[in-house]
Amino acid sequence: MLGLFAGVVAGLLGVGGGLIVVPILATLFTSQGFASQHLMQLAVGTSLATLVFTSLSSMWAHHRRGAVNWRLMRQLSGGIVLGGWLGAVLAVWLGGLLLAGLFGIFELLVAAHMVFGRSPAPHRSGPGRLRNLIAGVLIGAVSALLGIGGGTLTVPYLVWHKVDVRQAVGTSAACGLPIALVGALGFALVGWGQADLPVGSSGYLYWPAVFAISITSVLGAPIGAWLAHRLQRQRLKSIFAGFVAVLGVFMIGKSLFGF
Repeated sequence: MLGLFAGVVAGLLGVGGGLIVVPILATLFTSQGFASQHLMQLAVGTSLATLVFTSLSSMWAHHRRGAVNWRLMRQLSGGIVLGGWLGAVLAVWLGGLLLAGLFGIFELLVAAHMVFGRSPAPHRSGPGRLRNLIAGVLIGAVSALLGIGGGTLTVPYLVWHKVDVRQAVGTSAACGLPIALVGALGFALVGWGQADLPVGSSGYLYWPAVFAISITSVLGAPIGAWLAHRLQRQRLKSIFAGFVAVLGVFMIGKSLFGF
């Protein structure tokens, strides 16, 4: 169920699904008795691994509709690869509780932007190569740090530079693939050999959850892409913003009070 919902959201809003997968995985892992010091790193690393499959499905669905700007995707991806490695290292260095708090704050900021975000200035031009490279590093680092596909940063960045919103969503879906690949590999390597990891893990990737979520998220992403080209999106954005805000409050509570 989590994978299906995350896949639909990924295709619909270009956000990769990690905003949903990470907090719910953290809750599920807690109920399964996983070691508390590894909960958030496992949730983030596992989320990134599932995004490899979700991003492929969502990217192909948007490409078939001509909604991926491959020039922008290539320019952003160079920085994304570098930022992805940086984010994976930072996630382990910060520790689980602080990482949960940062994730919760980020979700609240995303919700606020979805509801109150300003439109781009009329004179603003398309992003240049250097700006895309710098933006890619920041997007890759934050995305790998929090286990998200990058759409919550990539879509607003592209729309702000007057890229059509549907093309921004499609291009964001394509950028999610290098974020997921590099980030997942980074979490596997930095978590390798850690004590008290659950059976079925490679570093901070928990494979039973990766496969269970990926199977249904791949099915859900084309549904979301189909809806993105047909439904009135402002109301959907408002509903999703409310949902993300609730998850953000929950993650902050988990960081502060351990629930």
